[in-house]
Amino acid sequence: MTDVVVVGAGLAGLAAARDLEAGGAQVTVLEARARVGGRVEQVELPDGRRVQLGGEVVGNAHTSYLGLVAELGLTLTASYVAEPGEITRQVPGSVDVGDWPSWCTDADRASYDEVEQALAKVLASIDPDDPWSCPDLERLDRLSVGDWLREVGATPGVLRLWDLVHLSLSDGSIERQSLFAYARKTVVGGTTGSYDVEQWENLRVAEGSATVALTMAEALRDVRLSTPVRRIRIDPAGSVVTTHTGEELRADAVVIAVPAGPARDIDISGVSDARLTSLRRQRHAWAAKFVAAYDEPFWRARGQNALAESEGTLGSTWPQQHGVLSALVPPERYAAFAATDPETRTREALDQVAELYGPQATTPLQTWTRLWGTDPWTQGYVTNWRPGDVLAVGPLHGTHEPPFYVCGSDQWVAGYMEGAVRTGRGAAAAALAGK
Repeated sequence: MTDVVVVGAGLAGLAAARDLEAGGAQVTVLEARARVGGRVEQVELPDGRRVQLGGEVVGNAHTSYLGLVAELGLTLTASYVAEPGEITRQVPGSVDVGDWPSWCTDADRASYDEVEQALAKVLASIDPDDPWSCPDLERLDRLSVGDWLREVGATPGVLRLWDLVHLSLSDGSIERQSLFAYARKTVVGGTTGSYDVEQWENLRVAEGSATVALTMAEALRDVRLSTPVRRIRIDPAGSVVTTHTGEELRADAVVIAVPAGPARDIDISGVSDARLTSLRRQRHAWAAKFVAAYDEPFWRARGQNALAESEGTLGSTWPQQHGVLSALVPPERYAAFAATDPETRTREALDQVAELYGPQATTPLQTWTRLWGTDPWTQGYVTNWRPGDVLAVGPLHGTHEPPFYVCGSDQWVAGYMEGAVRTGRGAAAAALAGK
C-alpha cells in the first residue's frame, strides 16, 4: 500500500511526484517506457553537445516551468531567437528570406495590421481566469481561425501567412483550429497579439530540457520503468492500479499524468462519466520531430537564422543549438511522412532542409526522428482544438475528482512543457490537500 500512484513519468508525473514526496507522501511512479521524460528526451554527441529529441523551448509566461528550473539549480539561456540572420518562408516555387515573403503585397501588409486589431478585440472578450464567461464563447469555438480571418476581411496573402505559422507550430491548420481555443491560449499565455516567438519561445535550459526530467527522477524514491498500466479502479476506501503484468498496486490516491490518447487505452472505473468523457474527448495533433546535427551552423553564411515556416513536409525548422537543427512535421503532412520507410523519411527531410539552407544540409553528422503521432505512449504532440472541441471537452478540462487527479501538458492551453509542470504541481497540491 502506498499513498499515491502516479501513472506516467513525463514532466507532469515527475513534477507531481516530486511535490508529493516533498509534502510527506509515499509515492510510486509507473512509466510505460524504459526511460523517464515522455516527450522530452536527449542524446549526447561525441563532442559533448546534448541534442534534444523532444521539447526544447519555453517563454516568459511559462512561470511554473521557469520556477522549477530554478529550484533544480539548472540554467536558463536564450533560445534560437538569439541566432543571427533572418527567417525563411518556403512555399511551392518560392523560398524567401526576410520579414515579408516576396508574394506579400502592400495590401497584404495593411490587411495583416487590420487582422491584429480585430484579434485584439476577441482577446479582450476572454478572461484568462474564467474563459467560460466569454459572452461569445459558443460562436468563437465553432468558428475556425480561417473562417474568422475571412470574416474580418483578411487577404489571401494574410491567410497564407497565418497558415504557415500554424503549420509551423504543428497544432493544426487555421482551417482545423477553433478560434476560441487559439484566442484563449493567447490570453492565458499573457500575450496580446498573434503568436510571437519572442514571448513564447525565447528561453531554453542550457543543460538540456530533458535534464529537467532526469534531475527530478533521480531524487524520487520509487520510479518503475517499462511498466504500462492497464487498469485503474478508483475507490475512496483504497484505489487499485493494475500493470500490464497483472500486478496490483493499492493506493489512497491516483494521479494520471499521461496524454489523452494513452489515457483512453487505460480501463478506468470509479470516476464519473462526465470526468472521463471530458478527459477522453481531447484530441491530439499527430506530429513528428526531426533533428539533424552538423559540425557548424552553415546557414549563417547565407544570412539565415535557420528559423523557417514551410508548406513542405517539414512545417518548421529552428536552430536548437550550435549546428543542431530541429524541425516539426505538422498533422497535415504526418501521414505521408510516417507511411514510408525510415531511410526515405530522412532523405526527404534533408532534401527539404537543403532547399532552405543549401546542399550542406544533406550531409549531417547524425539524424533522429520521433513519430509522436503513432508512438503508443504519446499518440500525439499537443492538443489540437478543432472547432467545437473546447465546448465538447467542457469546463471539467484539467479538473480533479478525488482521489483521482489529472495532470499533463494537454490539461493546460498555453505551452506544453509549462502545462505539464503547472498541472503536475497543481495535482500534487490538490492531492496533499485532499481536494
